[in-house]
Amino acid sequence: MMIYIIEDDLTIAKALGKELQRHDFQVTLAEDFQNITKEIQALNPNLILLDINLPYHNGYYWCSQIRTFSQVPIIFISSMGESMDQLMALQLGADDYIVKPIDLPLTVAKIQAILRRSYSTVTDFSQRITFKGISLDIGKNAIFYKNKEIDLTHTERLIMESLIQGRGNFVSRDALLDACWQNDQYIDDNTLAVNISRLRKKLASINLNHLIETKRNEGYRLNEEGIES
Repeated sequence: MMIYIIEDDLTIAKALGKELQRHDFQVTLAEDFQNITKEIQALNPNLILLDINLPYHNGYYWCSQIRTFSQVPIIFISSMGESMDQLMALQLGADDYIVKPIDLPLTVAKIQAILRRSYSTVTDFSQRITFKGISLDIGKNAIFYKNKEIDLTHTERLIMESLIQGRGNFVSRDALLDACWQNDQYIDDNTLAVNISRLRKKLASINLNHLIETKRNEGYRLNEEGIES
């Protein structure tokens, strides 16, 4: 597994790289901070560690650019620890957020957890599952509906997969956390809500405005009334 580190503080980048190499990861450090997307397209990494404060453009900008062509897992690493900073990162498509100073063992554990759920759960890459005319392509991390297509992050795909398998029944918050993060103790309680919100916005872009229904103490489900006839 290859990890691409986008961090302009060379001391931090090298320390991270050294620790990851100790755990048998291949590591590449960003060099050209004006052409991050070109480096990613050339390297095709399995995971990206992304700082916010960078030369030329910040990490938010690069995250949004990366999400136009790739669903590679992204973990932000930043000294900006406010909840709004973390929400911004998640809304732009990040999978997790680590606040500096970096706890190296914690960082490695988060990386290992994300890589496990990103690359070990799909066995049939041609598999599609459907619900009332909505088709989820598991291998492509994409939803198809009335000749329209939207790309999902890996976490969004796992949420949608669980809800489709629920066949209109409520899926509990704990069940979704388990499906997406395998009871990862490091996941913040707000992370699921942010991912659901982001997924709803994507679904709204293909006229599935009220597809995901929430009920207190019950969880989430797919509501047939939110599907246009």
